[in-house]
Amino acid sequence: MRKVARVPLTIAIILFAAFAGFLGLVAVTDYRPATITEIQVDNPQEDVVQIRREITITSFNIGYCGLDKHADFFMDGGTMSRAISPEQTAANIDWVSAFLTEQKSDIYFLQEVDRRSRRSYRTEQYTRFCSDLSEYSGSFATNYRVAWVPVPLADPHGDVYSGIATLSRYRVNSAARYSLPGLYPWIKQLFMLDRCTMESRLPTSDGRQLVLANVHLSAFDEGGVIRAQQLAFLKEYAGRELKSGNFLVIGGDWNHLLSSDPKAKQAEYGDAWPFWLQVLPDDFAIEGFGWAVDETVPSCRTLDRPYDPAANIAVNIDGFLVSPGVEIVSVYGHDLGFENSDHNPVTICIRLGTAPANGTDGD
Repeated sequence: MRKVARVPLTIAIILFAAFAGFLGLVAVTDYRPATITEIQVDNPQEDVVQIRREITITSFNIGYCGLDKHADFFMDGGTMSRAISPEQTAANIDWVSAFLTEQKSDIYFLQEVDRRSRRSYRTEQYTRFCSDLSEYSGSFATNYRVAWVPVPLADPHGDVYSGIATLSRYRVNSAARYSLPGLYPWIKQLFMLDRCTMESRLPTSDGRQLVLANVHLSAFDEGGVIRAQQLAFLKEYAGRELKSGNFLVIGGDWNHLLSSDPKAKQAEYGDAWPFWLQVLPDDFAIEGFGWAVDETVPSCRTLDRPYDPAANIAVNIDGFLVSPGVEIVSVYGHDLGFENSDHNPVTICIRLGTAPANGTDGD
């Protein structure tokens, strides 16, 4: 009887030791970036941004080229943990690269760009895009690097190396990764993204700088507590750049509803309101700054199921915030039917004028 009783105890000890060892491995290899990290600018370009000339910027969360119309995602109520197949992943990469090449924007903000992750079948997406857009510089900031994400148990998310990328046909004097504030509880944090914004500083023809901030805010923090901290950081950051007299464009995936009438949207969706979607707080306002969002074309769809226009919720969470002195000429959402990503890209056309000095309005 004693020997029989030892069996479950032995199994329990082995399982506990294995779990503790796994946590130890993930903790030891955990990505711990500094608050500010200098980022390498690959393939530097020489052209300087010209004042009063139109500039186009396209923001596109490419969903690691795995969240096409056939996919759902386990953290959004679905079941899938990775792209549907190597072939579909390759097709998505080809399509995204073709879109970027044909669009001919001056600057690209990309989010969820994978680099040999299990979920996207070890594809090297950043290098591919840089190669296909050879007339652009490239900068990459890591925001997700985990040795192994063990869920879902049947087909784990696995090892992940991913981040955000900025491509520019203009000269980039410097690029830096800024860690965004807000942490999950310790064990959960080991497996979650380390959110950041990537800053690129481009010289302008009048001797100032066009500062670009590529952002991808948190998505699955209950109640939006972490997102509130990240917005506070961006507000302080924007105010600092405003006082310096620079031009500033913050763009990307905000993971907040960017709507001129959020109450109407909430009423429209009712019980179907996505659990992860937060409304941009009323107090996130910076005097003189303006939003560029195309509300006629949704930029993101829910991932609780493969895409069905009649069943999925589609919202606007991607867009741009620009400082005084940056004229918004136009903003255009590309209605691509979520064919190759769970996001639609958004393009802004801007023109730099007279930037404010020391927080005062420009001409």
